[in-house]
Amino acid sequence: MSCCTAVGVDGAFIDAHTVGFDALAAVVEDYTPERVAEICGIDAGDLVAAAEVFGTSSRVLSTVLQGFYQSHQATAAAVGVNNLHLLRGMIGHPGAGVLQMNGQPTAQNNRECGADGDLPGFRNWDNATHVRELAELWDVDVSTIPHWSSPTHAMQLFRYVEQGSIRFLWIAGTNPAVSMPELARIRTLLGGDQCFVVVSDAYRTETTELADVVLPAALWGERTGTFTNADRTVHLSEQAVHPPGEARSDLDLWIDYARRMDFRSRSGRPLPWWDSPEDAFTEWTRATAGRPCDQTALTYDVLRERSGVQWPVTTDAPAGTERLYTDAVFNTDTDYCETYGHDLGTGAAVTREQHRAWRPDGRAVLKAARHSTPPGAPDDAYPMRLITGRTVHHFHTRTKTGRAEQLEDAAPAPWVELATADAARLEVGEGDTVRVSSPRGALSLPVRVTGVREGTVFVPFHYGRQAANELTITAWDPVSKQPQLKFCGVRVDPIAEV
Repeated sequence: MSCCTAVGVDGAFIDAHTVGFDALAAVVEDYTPERVAEICGIDAGDLVAAAEVFGTSSRVLSTVLQGFYQSHQATAAAVGVNNLHLLRGMIGHPGAGVLQMNGQPTAQNNRECGADGDLPGFRNWDNATHVRELAELWDVDVSTIPHWSSPTHAMQLFRYVEQGSIRFLWIAGTNPAVSMPELARIRTLLGGDQCFVVVSDAYRTETTELADVVLPAALWGERTGTFTNADRTVHLSEQAVHPPGEARSDLDLWIDYARRMDFRSRSGRPLPWWDSPEDAFTEWTRATAGRPCDQTALTYDVLRERSGVQWPVTTDAPAGTERLYTDAVFNTDTDYCETYGHDLGTGAAVTREQHRAWRPDGRAVLKAARHSTPPGAPDDAYPMRLITGRTVHHFHTRTKTGRAEQLEDAAPAPWVELATADAARLEVGEGDTVRVSSPRGALSLPVRVTGVREGTVFVPFHYGRQAANELTITAWDPVSKQPQLKFCGVRVDPIAEV
């Protein structure tokens, strides 16, 4: 099948601005609507109707969030959404695009700053030129920049703790004793003697209770800094009040640590040599020069004048950039790209030589993967599918929302949602207690009978007691390394009244 004969695609756009169409077509040709419907448990007619809407609309906007990212073959699924837009040329103009969103604003600026283990400015750890640029910016030796292997992801960090190769762990602003999969294992690692655990947080959490040292941290209104929304909009948040007691901003804590450790640059300066939020931001904008998130023309003064500026912000675009890819030129040049890519099925890294052989040269790369059976899938012993997620009343692990009286009153404890047919089969009704179990743990929860799909069990993940992640599996997407929190086999059994 060529792009010229494929129904609904923009052949001219594909030929001019993408690579990989033939390989993509070879994979998807085997996945008829009937086969996809069987895999996904949906109606083939509904799938065809959705395809018609997408294939005939003049503008399409797609939004993607954790339901994709924390599932089996997560990256392949997210890439599939990108593929659809590229096949239709639906990107770079009003009403047409993809928002591959994050769960919170700080998740976006973590990515551009490299706080998730990558290099700042969307630099490529496997590109020697990028590594040298960073070493020069920070006035350090090249060997100081971690680039000898791919970044160590959070799931692997806990494996290293388990193996004893990580003996010190500093956790800031997150609550893995509730949010990570297979919680019995995580809590054992955090509370054991094999690793010294420091936690920075504003409140007591399930994780601080397991820490060796807790550092009280300031909240957003108690410190100054910037954050970036999913649409690249940078905001300045000014300190409104002083933090209580001994609480300090994360920046103060980390700079104090660096000074006590006497970290220094090649030239002997303290590292870092800045100590205020504004100076840190200025250094950050230097690090973005020439990169996709270029913010070299952005300052605190600009943000004070009109907070909410979309990067890139350069001398050519001092007011920011409302929309990317208007020229259909993508960040795929081998010498520029953040990554050379991966095999979507295995996670095997694409080499620099293989990437250059594709000759992307600013064209988007179409990719696909064949469907595979997820680990921990339902079986005879655990026949139902568990999905975890959020409820409207709480955010993440309730660190803050659990302290808001109205929100806590509205949703004080977890529950399990069952389809009407499943509840009838189990002979349970609204409010009855059931035992939800997996090979990793069990929960006793009250039932809510809802419109959830038959065979599927939903449990909100926010709660530390009777935590949904006591059931989830230690497995992750081979490319993104996100844990697979949205799917595993469980069984549900009624609990007889005493």
